[in-house]
Amino acid sequence: MASVSATFVTFEKPLKLSCKTNNQFKGTSASLISVGWARTTGFPPLIISRSRITCGAKHETVQKVSDIVRKQLALSAETELTPDTKFTALGADSLDTVEIVMGLEEVFCISVEEESSENITTIQEAADLIEKLVEKKAAA
Repeated sequence: MASVSATFVTFEKPLKLSCKTNNQFKGTSASLISVGWARTTGFPPLIISRSRITCGAKHETVQKVSDIVRKQLALSAETELTPDTKFTALGADSLDTVEIVMGLEEVFCISVEEESSENITTIQEAADLIEKLVEKKAAA
């Protein structure tokens, strides 16, 4: 699921904006916004305090990963889990991470290579890897 967070952008002069949507990836969409202005007037003052665009795994996949992490680490229902939650922040050690990966393999019927499992540190990274492996398995 893609998430977008941004603050306001203001210009002194009107600008030409165009937006294109790319539905190339199954279940996701990404948008490209381009901004243009005449070079003869110079660049207008631009103030951006923060923007972030993330295209990642579907919400359902992230939720399943969260459920598996919650079960493997015996977390209470009150423990807040977000896609950016790091396993180490939840008290997981390397053995816990291996058990989480084994739980993911069982639920999603995939096989995660050791090199890939070493790079999984957050719920979002795990969900992204799962979708990649499931898509690869379906294509085979």
